[in-house]
Order: sequence, then C-alpha cells, then structure tokens
Amino acid sequence: MLLVADSGSTKCDWLLSQSGKEDGKFSTIGFNPYFRNTESIEAEIRNNEELCDVAPSIDQLYFYGAGINSKEMQDVLHSALQSIFINADLVVDHDLIGSVYATCGDNPGISCILGTGSNACYYDGTSVYQAVPSLSYILGDEASGSYFGKKLIAGYLYKELPAEIHKSFVAEFGLTKEEIFEAVYRKPNANVYLASYSKFLGKHKEHAWVGDMIFNGFNTFINTHIAKYENHQEVPVHFVGSLAVHFQDILRSACEVHGITVGKIIKKPVSNLLTYHWNELCQK
Repeated sequence: MLLVADSGSTKCDWLLSQSGKEDGKFSTIGFNPYFRNTESIEAEIRNNEELCDVAPSIDQLYFYGAGINSKEMQDVLHSALQSIFINADLVVDHDLIGSVYATCGDNPGISCILGTGSNACYYDGTSVYQAVPSLSYILGDEASGSYFGKKLIAGYLYKELPAEIHKSFVAEFGLTKEEIFEAVYRKPNANVYLASYSKFLGKHKEHAWVGDMIFNGFNTFINTHIAKYENHQEVPVHFVGSLAVHFQDILRSACEVHGITVGKIIKKPVSNLLTYHWNELCQK
C-alpha cells in the first residue's frame, strides 16, 4: 500500500492508494523540522487515529516537506515516521523535490513553491539544481505568504495602508502593536502567523495597493530565483502553492513581463505525486 505526504509549514496532506487511485486522505498540521522536533512530530501524527490505523499496512511512504534540506533535518522526520510506519520503505525529502515530480514529471522545467514560504529549482529531467538557496522567512521567502504578511503588518503599524484597507484591517483584526509583537517575536511559528494574513490580501486583491504589492513581490521572486537560470525563458516555469493559485492572474502578468512561459499552477502537489509514484512503482 502506498502513502504519499506533502507538508508545508502550515499543513500536511496525506494520500493513500492501493489501486492507483485515491483510496484515502488525511490531514495534519505541517511538520517543518526547523520548528518541530521528532517527539512532537510523532505525537501529532499519533493524534490522527485514522492515519495510525492504516500505518501498519503501508509498504511505501514518500514524505516531502518544507525545511527538509539537510541530512540532519531529514533524520528528524525519518525517525518520527519510522516509529509509526514500521513496515514501510521510507523516502523523506525536501518539498521542492516533491514540487518537481508533481509539476515537471520527467521533463525539464523550473519548479517553484509559493505558499507559506517560497523556493525554486531547475530540473533537467534527471537532476535538480538550485541557483540560489531559500533563506526562509526572516531573510528571504520572497512572494510567500509570510513575505506578504510582513508587508501588510508593517504597512499597518507604519500607518501607510490606504484608508479603506486600514479600516477593513482594523475591523477584521483590531490588533495592537503589542499583540503583533507577541505573535511575531515571542510565540513559535511566526512564519505561519504572518502567512495567515494572505487571506485578507486575497479578499482585497482588486485594490490597486494590494495588486501592486503582490505584483512587486512576484517580480522580486522572479528576479531573485527564476531569472538566475539562463534558460528560464526556454523551459516551462511551474508553480505550486496557495499564493500561486489565489493570485495567479497577477503572477501570470509578472511572468509575461519577463518573457516566462507559465506551465502548471497547482495548489497542492499531493495528488500529482501519488500518480507519479504509483506509475513509478508499477514500472519496477
């Protein structure tokens, strides 16, 4: 039985298959090893009784997640998963690799993630290359939910939001600077907190200020990550993540300015990953 999981910092989607189709789906919180240790990850998974019930029947598990960019971070997840999926052959890898398989398949292309965080890589059909690393939400994550959340919060605190956006923000959240600082500087998972404000931006994306901010963010992402590949105008550029889907009209406009051919834009890669790995297993 095959189980495929795709985890961001906010949410993890799991799909089960014993026939090549989606025979079961589960949802848990996201497991970024930079913010969670092995014990907390294992405890959270065990809270999902349905997932744990099928765990002994899993023969093959592919887990792709945010933050799994080193052997050390990989081991954090591997240890937690191994204690639960005791009969499974485990493959634990970076969410960017999952994005590649879900969008490029076996074909060359550039695959990008625009969700809570952001990232990009080039795939030549065999190997994955990164021109520049992802610097996470403090130093980087351009055009991600946390990036735009920071822009919105800073604009609110600096009193630089347009009057109608400011009024709507106050009506919906009514936050003080102290409450924001508590969430950003003292509580865990500040990146997830900041990214939560992308929903507010989505409600107001027709407003010129919001539209310009989103466009400029996408432009920064393209210049920082995509344009670093010399052939970025010659291969399709794919996008995975909620930000890419919700603001895809603005994203397409930004890509057009740079002469980029947009390939797939998908919110969640897990269904495509299930199909990819099922076909892979059948070919063995």
